[in-house]
Amino acid sequence: MKFSDGYWLTPEGMTILRAAEVRDVVADPDAGTLTVYASTQVIRARRDTLNRPLLTVTFSSPAPGVVRTRIVHFDGGPEQLPRFELAGEPGFAPTVRADEAGGELTTGELRVVVRRGPGWHVEYRSRAGAEDAGVGGTGAGDGSVDRLLTSSTTRSAAAIARDDGAHYMHEQLTLAPGELIYGLGERFGPVVKNGQSVDIWNLDGGTMSEQAYKNVPFLLSSRGYGVLVDHPGKVSYEIGSEAVERTQFSVPGQVLEYLVIDGPTPKDVLARYTALSGRPARVPAWSYGLWLTTSFTTSYDEETVTSFVDGMAEREIPLSVFHFDCFWMREFHWTDFVWDPATFPDPAGMLRRMKAKGLRICVWINPYIAQRSRLFAEGRERGYLVRNADGSIWQTDLWQAGMALVDFTNPEAGAWYAGYLRELLDQGVDCFKTDFGERIPSEGVVYHDGGDPERMHNYYTHLYNRTVWDALVEARGEGEAVLFARSATAGGQQFPVHWGGDNDSSLASMAETLRGGLSLGLSGFGFWSHDIGGFEGTPDPLVFKRWLPFGLLSSHSRLHGSDSVRVPWAFDEEAVELTRRYTHLKHRLMPYLALAGDEAHAAGVPVLRHTLLEFPDDRSCYTAELQFLLGPSVLVAPVFDPDGSVDVYLPEGRWTSLLTGEVADGGRWRRERHDVGTLPVYVRPGTVLPLGARADRPDYEWVDGVTLTAYELADGQSVDVHVPRLGGALGDGRDFTVRREGSRLVATGPDDVAWRLALPGGDGRAVDAAGGCAEVSLG
Repeated sequence: MKFSDGYWLTPEGMTILRAAEVRDVVADPDAGTLTVYASTQVIRARRDTLNRPLLTVTFSSPAPGVVRTRIVHFDGGPEQLPRFELAGEPGFAPTVRADEAGGELTTGELRVVVRRGPGWHVEYRSRAGAEDAGVGGTGAGDGSVDRLLTSSTTRSAAAIARDDGAHYMHEQLTLAPGELIYGLGERFGPVVKNGQSVDIWNLDGGTMSEQAYKNVPFLLSSRGYGVLVDHPGKVSYEIGSEAVERTQFSVPGQVLEYLVIDGPTPKDVLARYTALSGRPARVPAWSYGLWLTTSFTTSYDEETVTSFVDGMAEREIPLSVFHFDCFWMREFHWTDFVWDPATFPDPAGMLRRMKAKGLRICVWINPYIAQRSRLFAEGRERGYLVRNADGSIWQTDLWQAGMALVDFTNPEAGAWYAGYLRELLDQGVDCFKTDFGERIPSEGVVYHDGGDPERMHNYYTHLYNRTVWDALVEARGEGEAVLFARSATAGGQQFPVHWGGDNDSSLASMAETLRGGLSLGLSGFGFWSHDIGGFEGTPDPLVFKRWLPFGLLSSHSRLHGSDSVRVPWAFDEEAVELTRRYTHLKHRLMPYLALAGDEAHAAGVPVLRHTLLEFPDDRSCYTAELQFLLGPSVLVAPVFDPDGSVDVYLPEGRWTSLLTGEVADGGRWRRERHDVGTLPVYVRPGTVLPLGARADRPDYEWVDGVTLTAYELADGQSVDVHVPRLGGALGDGRDFTVRREGSRLVATGPDDVAWRLALPGGDGRAVDAAGGCAEVSLG
């Protein structure tokens, strides 16, 4: 929502109450709060305090480096549910003080400074990575700072009253010249959000629109801070659009809460943010392998499925997971968790036969209960379905005939739903594709816990995915649970994996898919996938083959379509060869990918990441949105041009092609041309890349036979390499050290397993370790 008509005017029908003067500042050291009372008019005489709203702004801190700001007009309303589950640091208290000049709250290296008097002067300042910053204050024009995080203006803390009686709270934060904003969930337009208007509202709009399945009210700045708006419902953003010098956000109601999160780097911000909202769980090693599906509306039965699985094996394409999409259940019965007897008369036997081939099994589910489902009457009678205000069941014909919604705010309803999942798990199912969760009514319905429908619209999917996740953890254990989820909001990263939704079968859609993944990673999500070749339509063989390496060099990889299959031989033999080649490569990369996955779990840094996260001081990385880093050290640039042309930016240093061994100087953009089977895949200088010994599966003991390949180590540089242990606890594994000494590389490691030291390029300069040591000449 926009709250201005140009710079000077207010839109017709709006009344805007601005913080015009800080009248009082109260510090409460025991509570760790700094409370500011701001009048909406400069008070010149006692009579000016009459018939005048007062805004109350309270600053607190749940953890070092995080400031919570709570802006209130009327504070007499009931507690609003649901709320994001944000974890603070137990026992932590910030330092607060107030005096005649104003007040200050200090938390870690972050401070919020308030000044008394006319105007609205609130500044968030960080000392991290810099000398003590001076006062910025764009509202007062006090000059600049060394590292100003964000500064409220005289238009901030505004309670908006429209002529229809609706109330909104609104905030503006300063954008510095050159500052770029990222995040806000999985969005398929430009990754840089400057100039965009964004509504945080989950919708099923495909990847080809401004709508998004995963809306997250968290933004990340190139200047090394983040802002989470603590409102699970609709948050409207104007990012340098309505007011080009400001980031703005608004929520309905009388209260606005947001958290400013310090860095100093964007990667540090993600670590702090996910410490609050939840870190991604560790995912099982087998989930990194290739997933193949039946596709959506194609005709299939056990014979078809078996032909797919056997066809992959005959072509030496390793397959890790087979997924049954919607029509494993009977038409008009979704969701009832009953295999269609016409196509799968012996589901338990079929699953045993498939698992005997070494496969894991995934099945499609959603939270909607069709009227014909056996669960409908049961859920209605037990009070497990979302109801209208008159007590009737909320229903719609959109998607499934007469479908209702499971009320996951009712613990008994969640347990009832999970009970049917356990039956499938007992049959041999290993994981679930939790589809949908966006078509949730936002008014006129009643939830078991009394939650507000507007706030529940985005949050519903969090309860849905958590219910399924908890059932998987209970049945399979920590580290073995994995989802394939479409919708999410803040905190949803705890339940991986998420996939990019319904894309088109085109190179343009391949690019928008990548933008969505980068944006989601900058919103705290660690694991992400997409439909290789696109979902809607049938891709041209060239599109499918260009998409294959992108998909197989993502954290998770799935072949899936809508009305056509994605088995590679449906395209041509070259597609078969490329699927085999890049699946083998991904399996050999598993020691490295597992380590990147552990970093996502421990620190909230995504596996597929924007180059900004690794190179925050390189401005050319800020806008590079058609390439990505797989983990910290492997840079991938998918080819989107039919003729094979691709522009790739390499940061400073000498980068080495993982595929050819060619060395390229960084610090510049490169224009390259690639045949259909290749693309730019460069390894960062100073990297020692652990490559596993097996290409046939992802879940093997990665340290056995591992090859340590050294890329452009500087003389005297020493690199420590940790290779995780399959199935081990976080940190379990074996440690190696590789050091360059003049014209030779020297490595040390364990002496009870086989391992190798190598140089890139396949020129034969590789040696087996003996007695825990290895040495390679650079000459």
